[in-house]
Amino acid sequence: MVILARPLGAGEPRTLVVPGLGATAGEARIPASGVAGTRTVLTLPSHADAPDAEVGCWHYPVLARDVAPFLAGHTRAIGVSLGAAVLCAALVDDPRALDRLVLLFPAALSEPRAAGSAELVLAMADAAEAGDRERLRELVSAGLPAGTGSYADDRTGALLRLAPALRAVAEQVPVPDPSALAGVTADVLVVAATGDPLHPVSAAEEVVAAFPRARLVRFDSAAPLVTHRREVRDVIVKHLAG
Repeated sequence: MVILARPLGAGEPRTLVVPGLGATAGEARIPASGVAGTRTVLTLPSHADAPDAEVGCWHYPVLARDVAPFLAGHTRAIGVSLGAAVLCAALVDDPRALDRLVLLFPAALSEPRAAGSAELVLAMADAAEAGDRERLRELVSAGLPAGTGSYADDRTGALLRLAPALRAVAEQVPVPDPSALAGVTADVLVVAATGDPLHPVSAAEEVVAAFPRARLVRFDSAAPLVTHRREVRDVIVKHLAG
């Protein structure tokens, strides 16, 4: 698959950023804001200006295999939602790859998404496949707090290209055996959003329990990158700075 990599900043340390499904170009850069050194932000297939995804691309082992080479030369990483899942899967095969890791809003680890979350994602897939922007926007907006501006519109536009990805991730598990992460040596920060129907706190708690050195921070919002952007940035920067 074709994954684009864009460096921001310069020097050491080097941080890899793996965005979530449907992240716009601007949204993908948000977690890297304020982080020292070089930040390498990936653009996954069918996102922004990346080519459309190949058939069969949207499976965690495939994504982990193709993202893993980008870890070379980086000592830290940030993963958002799908990106968090992909990094978890990649670390199963290379548990000493990173010194520090931030996982934002994981949706699942060793169990499929909860029924309500999976149903919502599959409904999004149906709307995207049908090209029904209005219905997709309605689903994207479910549970979002007031005052999110153009976020729902931007996300809707991005997801219209991603029906196969939505359908694939609705029922997959990133790491079937969480004990496979017991050898990971990185210090891990997991960030959860309360009230987010797609990224339940229970999934974040399972991720924290799977890593030997991990802690959890919760934000009381369904969309912290919109409503608590400064606070999220602060916890990321502090964790990566050690």
